[in-house]
Amino acid sequence: MSNLSAFLAQNAIKIENEKHVISDRFLDENGNPIPWEIRALSEAENKAIRRACTKKIKDRGIVTTNTDYDEYMAKLIVECVVFPNLKDKELQESYGVVGAENLVRTMLTSGEYAKLLEIVQEVNGFDVGMEELVEEAKN
Repeated sequence: MSNLSAFLAQNAIKIENEKHVISDRFLDENGNPIPWEIRALSEAENKAIRRACTKKIKDRGIVTTNTDYDEYMAKLIVECVVFPNLKDKELQESYGVVGAENLVRTMLTSGEYAKLLEIVQEVNGFDVGMEELVEEAKN
C-alpha cells in the first residue's frame, strides 16, 4: 500500500504565488516596472468560474450548454491576480469602470492582456500542450 499520508492536506507542498511584470507602463518610485502577483486556483474555484460563464440553451426541447470563454478568461484572471487588487473600487473609478473584469480589460493593452492570460494559465498548470504530452508518453 502506498503512503497515503503524503496526500493529506497538511503534507501537500503549498503552491507559492508568482510575481511577473505584465507591463512596463506601471512603475514604482524608482522607475522600475511593478510586478503583478498571481496565484493558482483550486479546481473547485475554477469550476465555479466556468459555471458562472456557462448558460443552458433550450431549443426545440434540446438543452445544450454554451460557455462564454472570453468572460471565463476575464474571470479567471481576476481571481488569480492578487496584486494589484482588481476589485478595488478606487482603482476601478480611476479608469471609469465598474467591475474587475472591465477594469483589467481597460487598464491593459491587448498585448499586455494576452501576456497576463498566458501567465495565469501557466501558473495554473495549463501550459502543457497536447504535443508535449504525446512526446512525454512516447518516452
